[in-house]
Amino acid sequence: MTAVDRRAFLMRSAAATGGAVCGVHALQGLVARTVLASSGTCSLQAGPGEGGYGPLRPAGPELALPAGFTYRKFGVMGSLMSDGHLTPSAHDGMAAFGVRKNHIRLVRNHEIPGVATPGLITLIGDPIKGYDPGGLGGTTSLEIKVMPDGERRLVKDFVSLSGTIMNCAGGPTPWRSWLSCEESTQGGDPLRKPHGYCFEVPSGANTEVPAVPLTAMGRFVHEAVAVDPGTGFVYETEDRSSAGLYRFIPDVGGDLAAGGRLQMLAIAGQPNYDTSTGQQVGLTLPVSWVDIPEPDPPDAEANPSAVFEQGFARGGASFRRLEGCWFGNGSVFFNSTSGGDAGLGQVWEYRPPAGSEGDITLRFESTSADCLDGPDNITVSPRGGILICEDGGGEQYLRGLTREGKVFDFALNLATSREFAGATFSPDGQTLFANIQGDVVNLGMTFAIWGPWETGAL
Repeated sequence: MTAVDRRAFLMRSAAATGGAVCGVHALQGLVARTVLASSGTCSLQAGPGEGGYGPLRPAGPELALPAGFTYRKFGVMGSLMSDGHLTPSAHDGMAAFGVRKNHIRLVRNHEIPGVATPGLITLIGDPIKGYDPGGLGGTTSLEIKVMPDGERRLVKDFVSLSGTIMNCAGGPTPWRSWLSCEESTQGGDPLRKPHGYCFEVPSGANTEVPAVPLTAMGRFVHEAVAVDPGTGFVYETEDRSSAGLYRFIPDVGGDLAAGGRLQMLAIAGQPNYDTSTGQQVGLTLPVSWVDIPEPDPPDAEANPSAVFEQGFARGGASFRRLEGCWFGNGSVFFNSTSGGDAGLGQVWEYRPPAGSEGDITLRFESTSADCLDGPDNITVSPRGGILICEDGGGEQYLRGLTREGKVFDFALNLATSREFAGATFSPDGQTLFANIQGDVVNLGMTFAIWGPWETGAL
């Protein structure tokens, strides 16, 4: 069934029966099993009582959700923001922060390239505070108020970082800032400065902040970051066909601009270990960390793998397209979007126990696109549940995984063919925020979703 046919089926089913028939997937994973394909369908789907929330049904023109869940849309591409600028295209990574009672601050990436693309609405900021006058991406910040009747209402929105490019994902810090990461080391006209860095945006800032590249954290094809609140170490993913998992050890806790040491994960006793195929779900691998001598290599523009090659030469492990990364339940969960024997994706867990270098465990590997197809952004709810933004070749879902290794869809994009991105829970766990990424044809937009979370794994 094609995406269009299936969306039409959902709408017809909802009209006829008051609910749509569709699988649902959530993720709360610690111990997961290999997903088994059965005649091309997912044989390990979690229903109600098993972590899932029941079948999906259209909750509005943009989203299908389980019964009892509601959503509101705001921050649509092209809409006028509070600062007078138009909401840019290409909504991507995002995090939510509490600012005061009943108010939530979102910091949202916009993955806009350094070369203007007809139809894309670029991010326009302060030319003095912006990093590179040729950079067209950055972040916007949004403040949402939870109203007495439960509605989620947009209070204000504005540009908070500008002059960067390809701001794909990133991650929140324990000191309540957002790390926005550039997924490109691109150079050349109209760019004036080097790219491929992380930038920090305080969540409480009410205007655009000066853009300062965190060069010691590495210049490469960044995707996401996760910060261990116990140590202050920052874990970074890299979205390339051969990619590394990195950690940044800051010289001064909470001050990433003060410098530090960049390292790449290796499997202890097995140099250049290839995690992409032939892996066993549930098997734990002890790790070590190798230093990156030059985290800001001068040849990174011409060679985006320059950092990876340094780590690999010292025995670092290779992953296939590392994207989403989030700290929760005492661990760092991260996705290999194209990993696994079927190339459909893997979910890994890194545990950083005190007094050791830690270990990684493959928690999930998809063998069927009906189970999981291209895991991208990932988040952990305050209740411990884990939610995945899927970025596969078919329909676009928010998906997850239960402790027993069962998947279920939590949301289906009915509006466009673009992926979900930036899923993040409010600090109290009562609101899930997520984006649909826009392009020259499809509108990007942000959603607030709420409902009976306690009935499932999230």
